[in-house]
Amino acid sequence: MAQLDAILAHIDSELEGSLERLFQLLRIKSISADSAYADDCRAAARWCADTLSAMGIEAAVRDTIGLPMVVGHYRGAGESAPHVLFYGHYDVQPVDPLELWTRDPFDPAIVEVDGEKRILARGAADDKGQLMTFFEAARAWLNVEGRLPVNLTVLLEGEEESSSPSMVPFLTENADELKADVALVCDTNMWDRRTPAVATMLRGLVYDEVIVEAASHDLHSGLYGSAARNPIHVLADILSGLHDSDGRITIPGFYDGVAEPTAEQRALWQALDFDSAAFLGDVGLSIPAGEAGYSVLEHIWARPTAEVNGVVGGYAGEGAKTVIPAEASAKVSFRLVGEQDPDRVRDGFRNFVKDRLPGDCRVRFIDHGGDRAISQPSDGPWIRTAQQALSDEWGCEAALIGMGGSIPIVTQFKHMLGMDSLLIGFGHADDRVHSPNEKYNLDSYHRGTRSWARVLAALGA
Repeated sequence: MAQLDAILAHIDSELEGSLERLFQLLRIKSISADSAYADDCRAAARWCADTLSAMGIEAAVRDTIGLPMVVGHYRGAGESAPHVLFYGHYDVQPVDPLELWTRDPFDPAIVEVDGEKRILARGAADDKGQLMTFFEAARAWLNVEGRLPVNLTVLLEGEEESSSPSMVPFLTENADELKADVALVCDTNMWDRRTPAVATMLRGLVYDEVIVEAASHDLHSGLYGSAARNPIHVLADILSGLHDSDGRITIPGFYDGVAEPTAEQRALWQALDFDSAAFLGDVGLSIPAGEAGYSVLEHIWARPTAEVNGVVGGYAGEGAKTVIPAEASAKVSFRLVGEQDPDRVRDGFRNFVKDRLPGDCRVRFIDHGGDRAISQPSDGPWIRTAQQALSDEWGCEAALIGMGGSIPIVTQFKHMLGMDSLLIGFGHADDRVHSPNEKYNLDSYHRGTRSWARVLAALGA
């Protein structure tokens, strides 16, 4: 306990220096989606590798088919100590629309809003602030004790915000080097502002694009209206049939592999006292949608979805242009749970569309990828150990939660490297991730660093 107290005191006393290091990383414009920033992304990778090396964690920038990875290793804890892999990403989202930012997105600053200090910058929460909480916890251990309590591999990527095209090839080529007892992933949120969380469930994802074509070119709606097929009408009819009147998805076989939440899960979730009215009210809504008979929390954690993310067709510019378009398209995503198979879900959707396609129409699809859902038992030793460490730092029991989103790397760690993941993050729902004025609470950063110091101690013990 005295050892840990000294490390936590060091974190407190070094907060100003820690923030300056974070700000150095935040100033690098590592936007992976835009090739104009490729040199900035490489600069961010170099900064991370140099920072790890200076701390005593041997690290290098590793080339890939795209933007580089950073891989670091520490083996000073001894053969009997656990071996953990920490994953994060140094790339960030584009900043558009720039005019909505209150300051330069790559000029980080601490601002105060309603008595709450916030770090404002692109990447403050996703994921530079989050990964730096771990860096700084490891730094404190090394500075105070001269060692880490665990053996460590660090894996940082530069394409998380642009679909990670290099990750699977890199994991395949370096699987033996990267395998560990458990992975640590810091890209998630707390339950609320005072309650930390470990996520035990992630939904999977299938993302598909459908294009319906009819006439050889756009048609005059006065000359051809009613006589010619309108792809927008066709596509709208098909998409509207994805759900029945009770919100259930109508694709045959879609629910294969979907299990009901267990009694234990429902009891844990009910104890969280989730306010569904506030959850919807925060975004200007009041009426829950989705399958009848399930709570809002069950909808977003334990039930699959079929959502239309975008529809394009015809003329959408200023003024009027009376056309029947030659084609219409939609991007459709499915969040998966349980044992749903992404390939079967994709095939089921495509067959659903083809079966409802009228004459004079053609259809084609574009695959935008997919991953399985992940679920880990809430009583697993890694999870219980981390939960207790977080509870000790925050003074309340850490929540065990599900997540409605998908983190493909967690699925890849499980199926390619055989590792479970501890999903621990300190973000908040209002961090405006991917939006203008992204922020990360100063308390999240400071106590997140302290939390990781405690987790490392607990894992090492």
